[in-house]
Amino acid sequence: MPAQRIAILGATGSIGASTLDIVARHPERFSVFALTAHNNLERLFAQCVAFRPEVVVVADGQRASRMQARLRDAGLPIRVSHGPTALCEVARDAACDTVVAAIVGAAGLKPTLAAARAGKKILFANKEALVMSGALLMQTAARAGARLLPVDSEHNAIFQCYPEQARLRGGAIRLILTASGGPFLNRPLETFDTITPDEACAHPRWSMGRKISVDSATMMNKGLEVIEAHWLFAMPAERIDVVMHPQSIVHSMVAYADQSVLAQMGNPDMRIPIAHALAYPERIDSGVAPLDLTISGGLTFMPPDLARFPCLKLVLEVVRGGRGAVALNAANEVAVAAFLNGRLGFRGIPEVVEAVLERLPEPEFSDLDHILEADRRARKAAEEAVEGHPPRRAA
Repeated sequence: MPAQRIAILGATGSIGASTLDIVARHPERFSVFALTAHNNLERLFAQCVAFRPEVVVVADGQRASRMQARLRDAGLPIRVSHGPTALCEVARDAACDTVVAAIVGAAGLKPTLAAARAGKKILFANKEALVMSGALLMQTAARAGARLLPVDSEHNAIFQCYPEQARLRGGAIRLILTASGGPFLNRPLETFDTITPDEACAHPRWSMGRKISVDSATMMNKGLEVIEAHWLFAMPAERIDVVMHPQSIVHSMVAYADQSVLAQMGNPDMRIPIAHALAYPERIDSGVAPLDLTISGGLTFMPPDLARFPCLKLVLEVVRGGRGAVALNAANEVAVAAFLNGRLGFRGIPEVVEAVLERLPEPEFSDLDHILEADRRARKAAEEAVEGHPPRRAA
């Protein structure tokens, strides 16, 4: 069997790095066709040396010139492209079989749609693209015969516990997403005004990029995952639950009509779901240490505290109301960026998102032009809302 040829969109992030770790463990199964990155050229260059892709894509022409010069000096005949159009070209290139959609945020929407239109096998890690364009992306994939394999640990767990034949028979009655609670599960609420970006990014269980780490700290990511699960598994939003599970060992569960509940467990390491999706339907070594439940210290579960995590409350209102997902996602991206660069306090994130939702109660959209226009309007409204909020208070 020939090796799968893989394009990794967002190669220098945590998902991209974990994917390349799996690829390196199984060179007979996988080869790298393309790597893309926004601005981490040092890591991208090291990846090029190690994996010798045919093409790399960076953010702009200046970065492309610098990367091309470095690759030429190193004797690496790798083609360098740049910009959003090049991302889409790589995603639909006939030379690649599998696309890892790991670009964070709305920037990943167009190349993910391009991969879907080209009928690719897509390892899906860009939840924002599905939040923004659930109906459009799922319809596009179905028409073109694309295969969406979820890489988020929660959705990959559901995928494993809710196989396609069970979905066709409609035997599941609930999906149960687990959430660690991030770094502030037990932090006193009166100290939230002084939370710093470094504190928000210090996740106790997972190693992730800064944006998704903040989303985990606010539990916005769990709300976005509810929307993602709704589309991936055709499950009504009111039948998707969230439970707190600080140990991050049970990654999600599926409840069936006979009241049995299937759970997928493993150590908190993204290489497990990535290895599962890359090799599906086979199983391969992920490089992760075996799970030893005798030393885990017990497994606990509890309902989420929506007063502690207002972002989760906002998302549940959006998904169960069937409107506003584009504005929600755009406002959150703007608010998180403002928090990370010191323009907004931690409590200001849900306040900005709520202000935008109240101002722009957008319907759901099924075409790309309307989605992108709604995204633009929401980002503008979010920037205006950020300007009206004070920055973080010093401790």
